[in-house]
Amino acid sequence: MAARPLVARQPNERLQALIQEAGCSNAGLARRVNMCGSEHGLDLRYDKTSVARWLRGQQPRGRAPGIIAEAIGRKLGRTVTIDEIGMANGKNLASGVGLQFSPTVLGAIEQVCELWRSDVGRRDFLSGSSVASSALVEPSRDWLISVPDSQVARSAGPRVGVSDVTAVRAMTQALTDLDHQYGSGHVRPVVVHYLNSVVSGLLAGSYREAVGRELFAAVARLTELAGYMAVDTGQPGLAQRYYIQSLRLAQAAGDRGYGGYVLAASMSHLAAQLGNPREIAQLARAAQEGARGRVTPRAEAMFYAAEARGHALLGDARTTQAVAGSALDALERASADSGDDPAWIAHFDAAYLADELAHCYRDLGQAEAARRQAEASLAGHPETRARRRAIGLVLLATAHVQQREVEQACRTGTRAVELLGTLRSNRGAEYLDDFRQRLEPYRDEPVVREFGARLDLQAA
Repeated sequence: MAARPLVARQPNERLQALIQEAGCSNAGLARRVNMCGSEHGLDLRYDKTSVARWLRGQQPRGRAPGIIAEAIGRKLGRTVTIDEIGMANGKNLASGVGLQFSPTVLGAIEQVCELWRSDVGRRDFLSGSSVASSALVEPSRDWLISVPDSQVARSAGPRVGVSDVTAVRAMTQALTDLDHQYGSGHVRPVVVHYLNSVVSGLLAGSYREAVGRELFAAVARLTELAGYMAVDTGQPGLAQRYYIQSLRLAQAAGDRGYGGYVLAASMSHLAAQLGNPREIAQLARAAQEGARGRVTPRAEAMFYAAEARGHALLGDARTTQAVAGSALDALERASADSGDDPAWIAHFDAAYLADELAHCYRDLGQAEAARRQAEASLAGHPETRARRRAIGLVLLATAHVQQREVEQACRTGTRAVELLGTLRSNRGAEYLDDFRQRLEPYRDEPVVREFGARLDLQAA
């Protein structure tokens, strides 16, 4: 029998470059890896010879590559991935970036930082990716059954304190306000660069347990915002990845309530946009189960509203009405001043609920109820919620079409077009496209032709 040919290993130039950047000797790196491993309960006994073998192309097994990446990252003061150290072992990490609900906090940091880095680099696999329904539902299952992270504190890297967390929260609020008023097309690049250049360094720093939990909570919110902005800029596949990582960060924060919010307000709405009604209801139900007893009535109202959207798209009017009633009851129990609510749900008021119910009744074909809810939504949304008001106008115009009030529909639609002209919002454009299709049976009427000409002029 002929001898099996030897496979020549390629020198690990990526690892060599990082060792040089970190200013480590082979022996120094081995010590750091062993110390890092001991923190994870591993008895590693690497030495300078081990590092020399890695540099010649040997791939250590098990959890070792992740520990090596963490040890180098601590020395560099930033997160380093196993792909960066040349130990991905032939796996195509790129296409799967951000799609996994990592079982460890270290893995979660690595996943989300790689996602931010790839997004800033405008990797083609991100911008061109589509949404897989299973990749929306499976993370919700992982979130439901995962045990809490016992520890998130880190002891290497620059010190992260309460003021750093406060800065992330303040930045998130400022970016949210800008997004509401001008649309994500103007704001999203700023969010992603901030995450990649500043926030990744905070996650790779050192922090006490309490500060770490607060940091993960703040980063979860900003990551969810970046996901929503991906939706609003026409990138649902990218949004999916951000939502999954936001869910994992909320788990690290120990915040079951916000995890439920990501499922119900983010993933569920993404499923709605993509026309997957069963997934909408499943995700909303998962939010209710996983956050039961840990959220305020205002959050419960939002979770029920999300579930109602799914039943409405399925054409189940009876269940929609029952769940919508639960949402209304929960909101009535909510504190009037929102003082008891966490910041992430304080915005969900009667106007937002009316907006959700207007969608439900539109999808059920109940035009009069849709009109009433759309009008209530518009009456409650302030001018600063420009995108929300524009969508509300389209919902109202759609209700007019369903009632065969075509002239009124076009007048209301024109107001929506004017408002959307001040925004850069793909979501708004999609709502207008849907409205225009609903006008198609009346295309020969002068008012409809005039409205179509106005749309074409704006698009030119």
